[in-house]
Amino acid sequence: MAARHRTRRATAGAVVAFALAAVVAGCGGDSPAETTRRAESAVESLASRASEAVESATAEAGRRLDDIKDGIDVKDDVRLGSVAVGSDGRARVEVTVANTGDAARSFAVQVDFTDPGGGLLDTAVVTVNDVPAGESGTVTARGTHDLSGEVRAEVARALRY
Repeated sequence: MAARHRTRRATAGAVVAFALAAVVAGCGGDSPAETTRRAESAVESLASRASEAVESATAEAGRRLDDIKDGIDVKDDVRLGSVAVGSDGRARVEVTVANTGDAARSFAVQVDFTDPGGGLLDTAVVTVNDVPAGESGTVTARGTHDLSGEVRAEVARALRY
């Protein structure tokens, strides 16, 4: 697993290095300060696009949950397993919901993947359909972005309907 993280970090580093090399190569006779400014701008642009993608995924997750009519907040009835990052770079976590109601119900759960400091890296929404009363249902939440390093998961929202 550590080797995969090193590989992803190396790949991410190579992408940034390539972007920086392109900026530097295009600078020709620019001053070192101008070259540095262009490099910083390129890195900020890459970071901004990644941030925008996560924000877009989070907004879409919120819309999906907002569309559920008569949903009851059941965040306390959801348990998450350990996060694993697969060979495809996507974070995965097992989501278990407990139906404490008196009839079969379905659940929608938003799982946020975060860094150790709580910074949002990715989000996923999963549904667990027709869980019988008094029983549990399990699904796997899978992120949509390549992640590396230590990834944690938390239940952002959970609705029973």
